[in-house]
Amino acid sequence: MKMSWILLATVALSTTGALAADAASLRNQAKAVFDTLPETMPGAEQDTPALIALGKRLYFDKQLSINGSQSCNTCHRLDNGLGGADIRPTPTSLGAHGEPGTRNTPTVLNAGFQIAQFWDGRAPTLEAQAKGPILNPVEMAMPDESTVIERITGNAGYVAAFSQAFPNTANSVTYDNVAKAIAAFERTLITHDRFDDFLNGDDRALTEQERKGLKTFMATGCTACHKGPLLGGMGYRKMGVAHPYSNEADLGRYDVTGKESDKYLFKVPMLRNVAITAPYFHDGAVSSLTEAVRQMAWLQLGLELPDRKVADITAFLGALTDKNRTSQPGKQ
Repeated sequence: MKMSWILLATVALSTTGALAADAASLRNQAKAVFDTLPETMPGAEQDTPALIALGKRLYFDKQLSINGSQSCNTCHRLDNGLGGADIRPTPTSLGAHGEPGTRNTPTVLNAGFQIAQFWDGRAPTLEAQAKGPILNPVEMAMPDESTVIERITGNAGYVAAFSQAFPNTANSVTYDNVAKAIAAFERTLITHDRFDDFLNGDDRALTEQERKGLKTFMATGCTACHKGPLLGGMGYRKMGVAHPYSNEADLGRYDVTGKESDKYLFKVPMLRNVAITAPYFHDGAVSSLTEAVRQMAWLQLGLELPDRKVADITAFLGALTDKNRTSQPGKQ
């Protein structure tokens, strides 16, 4: 009996040692391609508690839409632990008048780390992005900036909040300041997931299947586009490199630059929190993360991945979900 316990202990130590060695090797490979998310976003050093609080209030306020039906949060859901995107089962979000948008709603989580905002990168900053939807005729549909300011100045509480957030300013309630406040709030939306724990040295942060998925993700070539702290978000790639994408109506970044070489180029989406931000692709055509992985391998890399590898990669992507947020039922 004593020998049995000794044997079991020896096996356990051997297994633990093998896990540590395998994890260390995988971690070193991953660190060469990825990185942990920084603690703060660029520009956050200028944000004050008053500015952030004002931005949060504006973010959730439906009075910033023409008919009081839409807020930023309507399409970028942060309530109830959601993933900062739209949870409706439609490819694109519906605006104040019930009309569908032209592109899939991206998450606002970690958005300020990206190279630019929107799928085509037309907004260089969070501030520039925040100005767009409020005046977009399909989205929040406010007719002009002055109408937005009239709504805000009609609320004494808002006027006081703007004065506090922008002290020593003669006219603090401006459209520029609305955008600055919303951006300040969005710069607080930094997530923390098990992949960062793994990169920081926790050997058991990922399951065996998730580690297999990470290995497959790197070996397959997904990191050609999805790399860095965000696993994406820092460049533009053609949708359909190896095989043409079926939807050729949206010309992507070409509509911004007018360059022929930019046709069908879109910003590479971040994969942080991807498991809770369905649907997928710029047109929201795919609702399942498993199917998105399968199609990306074919469209971008020309590979028909076996089900096992697709499942492993999908499992790894699940480890990129913020530990304080929930998954979307039925979206895997």
